[in-house]
Amino acid sequence: MQSLKNEINALNEKLTNAGEAARLKILSRNVDEILFTFLDHNDNKHPITCNIFEGYPDQAPLWCTASDHASVNSLVEKLNSQGRSITLACQVMVNDLSSAFGLDNRLDFCNGAGSFGGGSSSNTADMESIEDDDSMLSCSEEEDMLSDGNISDTAVDSEEKADLESMRPEQLASLAKIKMTLRRDQEQGLSYGSVQATDRIMKELREIYKSDSYKSGVYSVEMNNDNLYKWDVFLKKVDPDSPLMTDINKLAPNPQHIHLGVDFGDCFPFEPPFVRVIGPHIQGGYVMRGGAICMELLTRQGWSSAYSLESLILQISATLVKGKARILFNNKGAPYTFERALCSFNALVESHQAKGWVTPPKEEG
Repeated sequence: MQSLKNEINALNEKLTNAGEAARLKILSRNVDEILFTFLDHNDNKHPITCNIFEGYPDQAPLWCTASDHASVNSLVEKLNSQGRSITLACQVMVNDLSSAFGLDNRLDFCNGAGSFGGGSSSNTADMESIEDDDSMLSCSEEEDMLSDGNISDTAVDSEEKADLESMRPEQLASLAKIKMTLRRDQEQGLSYGSVQATDRIMKELREIYKSDSYKSGVYSVEMNNDNLYKWDVFLKKVDPDSPLMTDINKLAPNPQHIHLGVDFGDCFPFEPPFVRVIGPHIQGGYVMRGGAICMELLTRQGWSSAYSLESLILQISATLVKGKARILFNNKGAPYTFERALCSFNALVESHQAKGWVTPPKEEG
């Protein structure tokens, strides 16, 4: 962790000292992500993001860009294929893009004072800047902070290595892509959510990627348009002896799953996400009109910030089975929509607030 901070600080110092000659600027930096911008010959800005994984430098960073320029996208592909260190990648970035845009700028980051590689020292002000940026770390890393505000490198490194070993490359790339989308939306003034919600959802997603249920195909999770606050959850395996599992198997050749939509608000995890069935149409299983799900757990009254999202997903699966849910194969009713589900859910919450929540008798499942 400390060597990474040193490398980032040294890189920032070198680019700052190079001034306009580098054409490459660091807009923001922390130990998870560095946001660069490159100024071409017309002073157009090309954003480039370096997503740093927990195993760096053994695990190469993932580079992304929101630029539409072919040369910038080719460069990003080159950096990802070569797996260079951050410092050497920046040297390639400056030299290749300068050549592509007809700029006479070439820099050698590895020679001269302030050379890079992670071992160089940096001034106190720079170190304090990186320490401040650590406030953007994930929840799992924040929990490892000591009382004086410094991070316990031993504890974090141990957890990071465990995360890395249990995640596949595509999952790491998915996390990096989500972070880039959040950054891009913020730059375009499309900010949504909150810091606490974003950190917790990212932590929950990492935990899901590591879970046995996810790995064994009990369910899968996708971000809707890379939006961290909108999940598509696909229940693929429920109780194998249940009529619902029999129905799911009959969905072939169509996708054999129950599709749930999960929408998070700014106050998550202190308020529950809104969960609904998107398809197929279901009868029973406590699924209401529009796809709303009748569960006290999904209300403010029944929710707890201590609940994990995987436990929520598995509880919904169990509730569908308990409620004897069956798939309506020849349904001709109105399609499930977010608006219909939300209206139905609000109505049932008002009803239960007045009458209370009743546990169904055992003979009902």
